[in-house]
Amino acid sequence: MSVITSSSLRFRLKAFGLHLLASACVLTLVLGSLYLGWYRWPGWYLADAATVAMVLAGVDVALGTAMTLVIASPVKPRPELRRDIGIIVALQLAALVYGSASLWNGRPMYYAFSENLLQLVQAYDIEPAERSLARAQNPQLAPHWYNLPRWIWAPLPEDAQERERIMASAVTGGSDVIGMPRYFKPWEQGLAALRAQLKPVDTLRFFSSAEQKRLAQRMRSAGLDPAQSNAIPFTGRGPRLLAVFDPGSVKLLAIFKAQ
Repeated sequence: MSVITSSSLRFRLKAFGLHLLASACVLTLVLGSLYLGWYRWPGWYLADAATVAMVLAGVDVALGTAMTLVIASPVKPRPELRRDIGIIVALQLAALVYGSASLWNGRPMYYAFSENLLQLVQAYDIEPAERSLARAQNPQLAPHWYNLPRWIWAPLPEDAQERERIMASAVTGGSDVIGMPRYFKPWEQGLAALRAQLKPVDTLRFFSSAEQKRLAQRMRSAGLDPAQSNAIPFTGRGPRLLAVFDPGSVKLLAIFKAQ
């Protein structure tokens, strides 16, 4: 009896190990490609992509392989075992496709300076109609599926009526100028406006007092002066960041987590 139990355990562990290795390799390939292409720092953090990645890892690596450990048995007929593992793999693939599609549709497209903030612009922030308008009116900065994240300036349009319409829409939770690439301009053209928005970290009410103190300490540790007008909030759907620039050249020096 002990020989059968030992043999069964070895069989289950072997099936589990092979399934774990295959699942981990596929997930690493998918997440690695998305990360290296679109989600490098600070995109991964600002988009809160870790949440989706953890769900994928839980379903595809942990749950799927655990099910294989449970159902694998050396006494089970091979056609039945292949069927059971096939069902598990199909469920894993469905979860992988869904999670990968979510990450693809939310991939970072732009890091936009607009008004008094730096903001992450993700693929699903831009409506199809706005994509078409951008390709017709501003092809240089229009979004395409193959574009990697670009730093851009997103000023409000000069036309007063259009400006007011966009501002009213943004206030009510509708479309904002960062979702309208037809108005985007090259990053370099917005440096003067960006310089005017740089402030000392302790004056940025976007952060709590505790976050301001934490950020100031991190700036000092990096050799940067938190009392200087050199900082601006950097936002997305995930936790907030602080971007620090050289006030003279407006060169990005560092990005710090507020939490």
